[in-house]
Amino acid sequence: MTTPPIRSQTGTGNLGPVEVVDGPEHCTAPAGGSAVTIGAYDGVHLGHRSLLGELRRRADALHLASVVVTFDRHPATVVRPESAPPILTDREQKLELLAAAGIDRTLMLRFDEERAHETAEEFVREVLVHALGARLVVVGQDFHFGHGRAGNVGLLTAMGSRHGFDVVGLSLELDASRHAVSSTRIRALLAAGEVAAAAALLGRPHQVRGVVVHGDGRGGADLGFPTANVDVPGGVAMPGEGIYACWYERSDGSVHAAAASLGRRPTFHASAAAPVLEVFLLDFTGDLYGEAARVSFVTHLRDERRFESTTALVRQMTDDVVAARAALGPSPTSPGPDRH
Repeated sequence: MTTPPIRSQTGTGNLGPVEVVDGPEHCTAPAGGSAVTIGAYDGVHLGHRSLLGELRRRADALHLASVVVTFDRHPATVVRPESAPPILTDREQKLELLAAAGIDRTLMLRFDEERAHETAEEFVREVLVHALGARLVVVGQDFHFGHGRAGNVGLLTAMGSRHGFDVVGLSLELDASRHAVSSTRIRALLAAGEVAAAAALLGRPHQVRGVVVHGDGRGGADLGFPTANVDVPGGVAMPGEGIYACWYERSDGSVHAAAASLGRRPTFHASAAAPVLEVFLLDFTGDLYGEAARVSFVTHLRDERRFESTTALVRQMTDDVVAARAALGPSPTSPGPDRH
C-alpha cells in the first residue's frame, strides 16, 4: 500500500493535527509564506524541541506557517551506510513527536542517491523557495546540507537575500552540565545502558516499537514469568544488554509497568547471535501475540548474567520485579509516556 502524499498527524498536546506532505512535488506553499527548519530530527530530543519552540514563536509573531523539512530515513544510511547510526525514532514516532511540538506542517523528503547529490543551491530553490515559499529559516549554527555538506548558515543567508527569506542560526541547546544535547550523545548513553541519562536529554524515556512474536515458551511454563517477546526492526537504537524497568504500551493505549530483559539468555544458551527483548508485564494476564507494542526504558536494574540453576534465576527475577515496581511507581495515565 502506498503512502498518501498529504495527510494529517495528531500529537497529544499540540494545537491540532499537523499536515504531513510526502515530497515537494505534492507541496503547495502556504498562502502567507512559511517559517522553516530543516534536519534529520532523529529523536526529537530537548535540543530539537527548543529549536522547534523558537520556530513556532517566530512563525506566530510573523503570521507564518511553521514547517519542518525532514527525511524518510537517516541521510547517513545513503551517504555512509557502513557507519550509519541506529535511529532513535522511526518515521511514525518522529511524526508523532513533531506533531506534539505544535508544528503546522511536516514535509517528508525521500533521501536517496539523487537527493544526496543535490547541491545546496538546488535544495534551496526546490524546497524552500518553490515548495514552501519560505520567509524565515531557523536552523542550528552548525547546520550543513546539500552535496558534500557545502550548504551552511552563510550560504542560506546569501540565498535568502536573493529569494526573500531571513535566516536565524541558533546555538546548540546545553544540558545542566553545559554539554550539547545531541542524538549522537543520546545513542552513546543508550549503548552504555544509561537509559535514565538518555531520557533526561530526550525529555522522555527512550521507546522502541515492535510486534509481539512467539519465543521458546520458557518464561511462563518453566519460570513462572510469561514474557512478551518484542521483535524490534533492525536499525533501531537499543539500550545496552541488561535488565530494565520499563513502561509497556499496548495497541489499545493501555500502559503497564514491566520488567524487561534485553540480552542473550546465557543461563539457557551458550551463545546467541543477537539479543532478544523479553518483557514481563506486572499484574497482567492475557494474550499479547501479534500485537503492536511500545516499550519505554526507564531505569537500568542490573547487568545480564548466567545463573547456575533455574531456581537461582527465578529468585533473581522475583527481585527484579520488586525493583522494577519500586523504580516505576504508579502507572502513568494513558496514552503513555511517549505521547505528550
